[in-house]
Amino acid sequence: MPIVINAGPRPLPSALVGKLESVSFPTIGHFLEDGFLGADISTMTPGLSFVGRAITIRAPAPDGVLLHRLLAEVEPGDVIVVDTGSNRAHAMVGAVIATAAKLAGAVGIVVDGVITDVLELRELGVPVFARGTSVLTAKQLGIDDGGINVQVECGGVTISPGDVVMADENGVVALAPEVAAAVVDQALLSDAAEPELIRQLAQGKALSGLSGADEILARIGYQRSANCRDR
Repeated sequence: MPIVINAGPRPLPSALVGKLESVSFPTIGHFLEDGFLGADISTMTPGLSFVGRAITIRAPAPDGVLLHRLLAEVEPGDVIVVDTGSNRAHAMVGAVIATAAKLAGAVGIVVDGVITDVLELRELGVPVFARGTSVLTAKQLGIDDGGINVQVECGGVTISPGDVVMADENGVVALAPEVAAAVVDQALLSDAAEPELIRQLAQGKALSGLSGADEILARIGYQRSANCRDR
């Protein structure tokens, strides 16, 4: 397939980004099922997180040419999402790529594959999420394949240019902006209620009563064994 380089997606609404930066990312998982990248993709730079706009690349690994070209498309607030075509051997991102990305304003990098220079990446302070590390790196080959700002697959999730990508040490989530906007207020309310829930647990109250689990069980019915005690 010939190389495709599409124009960059629309910017994310700044108000949406601000709300998402304030929410606990796992709270999003209380309300949605789709958009959560597989646990094999995890942080390579512990303690760092991000929310940003997806700028995507389908890279014909082990060729790094197109990834170098992508860096000219990066705008402040972008998250670089790299689909390596299931290549798990060649590191597509290292210190040089991450430095160029940071200087261009990227807030994070997600690679469905491996990366290298992990110590340098941690010193650089760019959040990078990947499947692991390798000392085998990409080459400048010029393979006539791949694309920039195209739909990609990453961590088992289809990601489009302009999607919201958010990640911390718990994992990575990619959502269409309208999906993120529809759930973020509900998630913020849930976060706000959590301290009171924890306070009541500390007072000895049962979580099943506080959460509504008891009501659900009463509605669907269950059998109680002789050694099951009430709270």
